[in-house]
Amino acid sequence: MINSQLEVLTQAKDYLSTVSTYHYNEVIKPNFISSTGAHIRHIIDHYHAVMSGIIDEHINYDKRDRHSNIETIPAIALSKIVKISQWLKELTPEQLTKKITLSTEVSISNYQIATVNTTIGRELVFAASHAVHHYAMIAQIALLQQQVLPQHFGIAPATATYLRAQANKTQ
Repeated sequence: MINSQLEVLTQAKDYLSTVSTYHYNEVIKPNFISSTGAHIRHIIDHYHAVMSGIIDEHINYDKRDRHSNIETIPAIALSKIVKISQWLKELTPEQLTKKITLSTEVSISNYQIATVNTTIGRELVFAASHAVHHYAMIAQIALLQQQVLPQHFGIAPATATYLRAQANKTQ
């Protein structure tokens, strides 16, 4: 579980180590309404929500740090990803199974919050899946910016397994 989380965050580290500040902040309109920096900040927000969940015994994914320097300065985002990675390495099996509540808005037409029971481990699975989804959007933005990313950047684990199986069939 932790190794898979670190693998997902390594993709962010690799991206943040190479992206220019210009490309990190560029919004490619009309295709996208946000920058890759906004996507990375959103990923970090979700991990921060899980981290707070251990202390508060409650996760609220709607708490966001919009327009912070995390979404404009790649080096700051990278330092946050490194801290999240360190935190993950220190998690215990007991913390992963800790029961907590989660609340989030569930309607776009009116203010409505749902609250459910969950665990830190389950929410880390979600955070990683959520990150990969945003990496896929970052990959599309990077493509339009003519950047080169690692081959599997933004590829879901199940998709990677499928692609390996397909490659083995052709050999």
